[in-house]
Amino acid sequence: MRTYLLSFALCFIFISATGQNTSKDLDAVKAACMDYINTFYNADTTLAYKSIHKSLRKTGFYFAEEENKYSKQLEMPFDKLIALAKRWNADGSRANDSSPKEVSVFEVSDKTAVAKVSAVWGIDYISLMKIDGKWLIVNVLWQSPPKFSVTESK
Repeated sequence: MRTYLLSFALCFIFISATGQNTSKDLDAVKAACMDYINTFYNADTTLAYKSIHKSLRKTGFYFAEEENKYSKQLEMPFDKLIALAKRWNADGSRANDSSPKEVSVFEVSDKTAVAKVSAVWGIDYISLMKIDGKWLIVNVLWQSPPKFSVTESK
């Protein structure tokens, strides 16, 4: 009986600890994605250095209204992200307190996570990896505000 109770207690402790870690991981993934948005909204590159891996691969498409078409595939490594963030909203004309800041986390595993960010510039699908206990953005696929979006029904 004592062995049974000890086993039950250890299982309960393990499950509780795992639940706390997953909740912390989910919060950390959301925080990294919010840092990504605020890097641009606040022209604050310290947030990029905190939450984006130096090997970042960011690629996507901008819709040019005057031409009524999407750009060719645009690439942005980490150094170009930093340069853009410094100037993109430096005067506060592109984003403000009422600009959208939405983070939807699709999945968090022990080493990888996937999320979607919706911001004034459009949508970004973000891949993150956990390195030395810290969640870092490593891949971003983005586009200007979509003309349509379809999701799978469950």
